[in-house]
Amino acid sequence: MNPSALFKLSYGVYIVGSHNGDKLNAQIANSVMQITSEPATIAVSINKKNLTHDYIKASGVFSVSVLCQTTPLPFIGNFGFKSGRDIDKFLNINHKVGQTGSPLILDNTTAYFEAEGMQYIDAGTHTIFLGKVVAAEVLNDLPVMTYEYYHQVKRGTTPKTAPTFIAKEK
Repeated sequence: MNPSALFKLSYGVYIVGSHNGDKLNAQIANSVMQITSEPATIAVSINKKNLTHDYIKASGVFSVSVLCQTTPLPFIGNFGFKSGRDIDKFLNINHKVGQTGSPLILDNTTAYFEAEGMQYIDAGTHTIFLGKVVAAEVLNDLPVMTYEYYHQVKRGTTPKTAPTFIAKEK
C-alpha cells in the first residue's frame, strides 16, 4: 500500500472549538465535512488525546472556523501545535462566543459553523462527532485554505495527533 495516496484526498484547514463550562478550547483540524443538507449536518474527526475532544464530549457542541489561504503559520501553530492545557490559545486572538457557547475565531476566518452533537462514532485513535448545524456565517469571500495548499505553499507540517499523520519510514 502506498500511504501517499491518502494525500490525494481533499481536505481543508479548520479550527474546531468547544467549551467545558466557561472554559474554551480549540484546535486545528483537517477532517471536517458536510454529511447531510436536511438537516444540515457536519462531522469532525478529533483525536481522543486532545483537550477539544474532552470539551466536545462534555458539552455536546462544537464550532468550526474555516481558515483562509492568507492565514499565517504562527496563527495555525497556536491552535495546532500547542495544548490548551498549557496555554490560553485565545490570548490576542479576535474571537467571540457563539450561541452554543463554543468559540468562533474571527481572525483569518472566511466562514464559521456551530453544531449541536447528534451522535459520535469511535474510530480508534479518534472520535467522529456528528453535529446538526444551528448557526453559520460567511465573513468574507477570501479563498479557503486547503490542506494541500497548507503543505505545498505554506510548507506546514502535520502533528502526530492528526488523522492524516503518516510516520516517516526509518
